[in-house]
Amino acid sequence: MRYTQTIFVPSLLFAVAFGMTGCARLPENVDRPVTHALTDTSSTRIGIAVSDLVGAHPGNSGFHLLQNGLNAFVARIVLANSAERSIDLQYYLYHNDLTGKVLMQELLKAADRGVRVRVLVDDMGLEGREIGAATLDLHPNIEVRIVNPFGRNVSRIWQFVTGLGTLTRRMHNKSFTVDNQITILGWRNIGNEYFQADPDLLFHDLDVMAIGSVVNETSMVFDLYWNSALAYPASVLAKNKIRQADTAGDRKVLEQFVTSQSGSPYHMALKNSQLSKKLAGKNVKFDWGTAKIVFDHPDKLSESRKRTDLHLSTQIAPFFDDLRLKLIIFSPYFVPGKDGVAKLADLVKKGVRIRILTNSLASNDVSVVHAGYAKYRRALLRDGVEIYEMNKRLTETERREKRGLEGSSKASLHAKSFVLDRERVFIGSLNLDPRSVVENTEIGVVIESTDVAKELADKFEAMIEKLTFRLELKKDKEGFEQILWHGFENGKPRVFTADPYTSFSGAL
Repeated sequence: MRYTQTIFVPSLLFAVAFGMTGCARLPENVDRPVTHALTDTSSTRIGIAVSDLVGAHPGNSGFHLLQNGLNAFVARIVLANSAERSIDLQYYLYHNDLTGKVLMQELLKAADRGVRVRVLVDDMGLEGREIGAATLDLHPNIEVRIVNPFGRNVSRIWQFVTGLGTLTRRMHNKSFTVDNQITILGWRNIGNEYFQADPDLLFHDLDVMAIGSVVNETSMVFDLYWNSALAYPASVLAKNKIRQADTAGDRKVLEQFVTSQSGSPYHMALKNSQLSKKLAGKNVKFDWGTAKIVFDHPDKLSESRKRTDLHLSTQIAPFFDDLRLKLIIFSPYFVPGKDGVAKLADLVKKGVRIRILTNSLASNDVSVVHAGYAKYRRALLRDGVEIYEMNKRLTETERREKRGLEGSSKASLHAKSFVLDRERVFIGSLNLDPRSVVENTEIGVVIESTDVAKELADKFEAMIEKLTFRLELKKDKEGFEQILWHGFENGKPRVFTADPYTSFSGAL
């Protein structure tokens, strides 16, 4: 009898879950006209501003790293304010917080003056917000599309339970393109924690602002996703809930909120930022080089995982194969797998020095991902790979505030980049873990520029000196291997014998 009950209860729960998910449905994906990036934009204010620079570097693109969160937000606001023809933005997460609202106000103002605004966002962070997205979509110059949406008639938790492998595969891309003349690519979603608007959060991120031929490539990728069958108009998903009469009231509330922020510390920090002044004076320095946009095809979300021809990873593999001397990796969620460990070991044997910066257990907000990484640490260290982990402790509040499958993005390190032989740089949304490589879609740019490479390599050196633990694999006389963490605590050198700042931590 006990055996029967043990089988029956889980079976019943599965049947209920399956039944509820079976009821989940999406409306017909209609009213989705095919549109593309505008090409006749050279006479816009931004087009004229960059024309001489681009003309002086034929075949190349210009890059300006946005390492500071304030500058990264300033760049988006100034560009949105300067737009004359189009704004295309694509994000995994768009939060309804201070920065999200301020940027939304700029998008609405741009649309009011005739700018075409296309907003493409993943459905992961939109639970309970589809009405707002649909209301925004009602503006005649704004279109909002939602990628890989959940059914609106069934609880998301049930869809997650039985939708593993489909709904758990998300669009993780990030890009912001104005007038098809300038673009921002990188790691940041739209939210306070990405732009230094929350004084309690400090973590390391990076974007790159680019001009030149790489902008057209970014726009082509955006169009591919925008016109995908997986992209649903927000108004179609919420067609039975739209309260058109509320649009004026919603707009007024937004305007009042943004106005209330005038003179706030964050507003003044934005206004007084050096980048703000340089953009106003058209005095931003760009480093030049050839570049290639690499990306996952949107069909990756619905096709077999064996379709590696759809994967970004196949596009960047040749760059790793060409390595000769040095590889630096920034990756907050690093799970190389057996094949990845073997690949890195082969590179070390070739004479390539490999250094990796990732999150520690204490600074990681997704414990299951850290567990996946931790089991490969010894093998990597044994093979000669150098590993550094962030020296930061997340609070319990930060750990609880998860946002989707990616975590809360409160991890100390959120940066995703590679520096290859100090000649090439990859900057994008890709984590080196199975979720990014196999499940989600990503985008990035490979830049061939020694100046950009040097800037990121110098950032790495500065971080590992003051903000990280250096891992060492030490073997005793009996052959037992132990990992040691070398770092600083309260300004004093300390060596930990287990993951720092955990209940198992020890010190030498």
